[in-house]
Amino acid sequence: MAFPVLRRGGTAVAENSAENVRERAVEAALARLDLDTRARLLAGRDMWSLPGLPAIGLRPLVMSDGPIGVRGVRWTADDPSVALPSPTALAASWDPALARRAGRLLAQEARRKGVHVLLAPTVNLHRSPLGGRHFEAYSEDPFLTGEIGTGYVLGVQDGGVGTTVKHFVANDAETDRFTVDNRITPRALREVYLAPFEAIVENARPWGVMTAYNQVNGVTMTEHRHLVNEVLRGEWGFDGVNVSDWMAARSTRGCVEGGLDLAMPGPHTVYGEALAAAVRAGEVEESAVAAAVRNVLRLAARVGALESAPPAVTELPAPLDGVALAREIAVRGLVLVRNEKEALPLAAHGTVALSGAAARDARVLGGGSAQVFPDCVVSPLDGLAAALPEGALTFAVGADPGDELAAAGQGFTLRAICRDADGTVLGEGTLPNGQVQWIGDDLPVGVTHEELASVEVVGTFTPRETGEHAFGTRGLGAFVLTVAGRTVFEGVQAMGTESDPFEAYFGAPVERAAVGLVAGETVEVSLLHPLDEEFAPPLPAVMFSFVHLGPRRDPCELIAEAVEAARAADTAVVVVATTERVESEGFDREHLALPGHQDDLVRAVAAANPNTVVVVNAGSPVEMPWREEVAAILLAWFPGQEGGTALAEVLSGAAEPGGRLPTTWPVALAGVPVSEVIPSEGALRYTEGVFIGYRAWDRSGAAPAYAFGHGLGYTTWSYDSLEVTGDTARVRITNTGDRAGREVVQVYLAPLYDTAGRPARRLAGFASVEAEAGGSVEIVVRLPRRAFEVWDEERSAWTTIPGTYEVRAAHALDDTRLTATLEVRDPA
Repeated sequence: MAFPVLRRGGTAVAENSAENVRERAVEAALARLDLDTRARLLAGRDMWSLPGLPAIGLRPLVMSDGPIGVRGVRWTADDPSVALPSPTALAASWDPALARRAGRLLAQEARRKGVHVLLAPTVNLHRSPLGGRHFEAYSEDPFLTGEIGTGYVLGVQDGGVGTTVKHFVANDAETDRFTVDNRITPRALREVYLAPFEAIVENARPWGVMTAYNQVNGVTMTEHRHLVNEVLRGEWGFDGVNVSDWMAARSTRGCVEGGLDLAMPGPHTVYGEALAAAVRAGEVEESAVAAAVRNVLRLAARVGALESAPPAVTELPAPLDGVALAREIAVRGLVLVRNEKEALPLAAHGTVALSGAAARDARVLGGGSAQVFPDCVVSPLDGLAAALPEGALTFAVGADPGDELAAAGQGFTLRAICRDADGTVLGEGTLPNGQVQWIGDDLPVGVTHEELASVEVVGTFTPRETGEHAFGTRGLGAFVLTVAGRTVFEGVQAMGTESDPFEAYFGAPVERAAVGLVAGETVEVSLLHPLDEEFAPPLPAVMFSFVHLGPRRDPCELIAEAVEAARAADTAVVVVATTERVESEGFDREHLALPGHQDDLVRAVAAANPNTVVVVNAGSPVEMPWREEVAAILLAWFPGQEGGTALAEVLSGAAEPGGRLPTTWPVALAGVPVSEVIPSEGALRYTEGVFIGYRAWDRSGAAPAYAFGHGLGYTTWSYDSLEVTGDTARVRITNTGDRAGREVVQVYLAPLYDTAGRPARRLAGFASVEAEAGGSVEIVVRLPRRAFEVWDEERSAWTTIPGTYEVRAAHALDDTRLTATLEVRDPA
């Protein structure tokens, strides 16, 4: 077997007239900028943008967080955003073409909001299931991550909007993320953690990357000359912008020499005046500054912000329906991991008892900087109520995953009043919930950070339950809390022991008072927050929350109500979920158990109704100790704004659950082969080397709850033939069921005789196909050269390992259907 020469992305400028014109325009614009202007451009203008330079026809470049929606420069519900399902859900589709369509929709959203660059996608890996931000990344497997990430980047850039593939590299956990030194062998770096970035650079030629907060082997990533200049730019040929994660840049000289182009947010960073001064002092070469500015101008040219240059995209893709695509991705990402006695789809005329607080108050996205405000959210209760005949559905809370206060939402109508030091109102802003999160210039009209002295959240609350309602605060500084005309708290919240400066704002809320209220009776509420420099966030921002929790009812009483309803129904559907305090940016998980009494609810309902279906509303793995006691389990991830509609379509059989697991789901945390996320003496040692995810499970010999690639549909498939020729595997399959369906054909490569310390098998390719009942499909999967290579640490080079390989066509990692052997010769 022989391989073609690998193409490297972003090599010399293509023989393309438009690209040549862009490069000439970039050079001409660069030549007209003096040192101070160049340095200022690299520091950013504010929280989300770079300064415009009218003299060279450069408009301000605007960036926005992703990855499931485009917030824009203002964190407000006044300008809603389409909220797609979490990246774990997108990866569960195993469909790069769907990821590309998602990217095109987000580009469409970005252009609508005046955004040039999306701060996404996240292609770090699920090294440990305790990673708090894993819902924002794709998979435990570098190949699958690279394929989905490539589709996403291509889609966004199809729409003329830039991406910043992040976080380069090894930002695989949140604990001490600003300072942790991740110690990783060169081989593991190359074969696992750098691999998705390399694939995306090669196949999508992204216009940007974002370097991470953390260190790798003793060097902070914003100053990592080897990984940025020598590997990313040198070996891979990356020609885009390298932007720091927000506040990650710490050294002027170190960052310039380490290949960092943009130090964000601006304007007060290690660049700007400090950079110009360093050049004049002889500490930094002016050519390094010019190289960084060249990369920024090239980005501006590509997105159409440099007047003298033609944009990279002149004909936009056809417009997409955001609601429809959100629903489609949710359907395609739903993973049916268990379906005993064909409990699903639901019987056509049966009754359904729905329970779980998350069925009523859906959690559709993860916490942290990825949050957006959709115009409308369809909960599971909403979706099933619309899909089922009248009278066929009942609902009981059963159990609430939120055992602590959360940002005031259901029943609240709130706005924020901004005042200066004299109490004069500067402006007002609407709030979708009790969370105030104004970063940079994201302030109500007429308000500036210089004048702002206090923010008061005011409004009304109409409870839906009678009883003791808990109210509280989240954030730092002074607070005055008033409910129903009575001041119930006045005091100061000081900084605790948090290692992440944002955790005080995203972290645990504090209960301040309990107030007896009557269902349906509206009361006025207020939370006054005087601002104090002592408690200011680590960047220009106003961040605090007015939090609430409804009456705490006896858990046994709630479960009993759900059990009674389940016993009387044909099918019981229980929705269980994590919360923002379990999965969010800024901290890792302590365990994998579902919060609250949700496990008790599932067991009780399953004992009352053998036809119990559990829907898991979590962005990454949770323990399911009851999994053998229920009839069916659907993993919904964080399903986006249309999650309830998608769930109803799948439960009813109007659509097939299309997902396959992008990461292994364990039985319990104790059995996970790689779980450590807590640094020791400042360092987190990746002692497992290349063995993460299913590779580690294979080596440990332990059996997970559900293997990588697992997922059931509503039809069956026969695998008829596998033929391996050269670098391709040709697989023929047939839909042997009685309805149309979708299958993901997975091809794994296993060395029969290993002397190189390789995993027992690795994903080498895949393809998703559809066929009518009785229909056959032939799939061709290319076996990439890299699947037969290892990184030789002595030679610092990729080396092909000759020998006999078993090629396995599989429905999932643990469900091989066909095998063939392949001989690979020594390339020498």
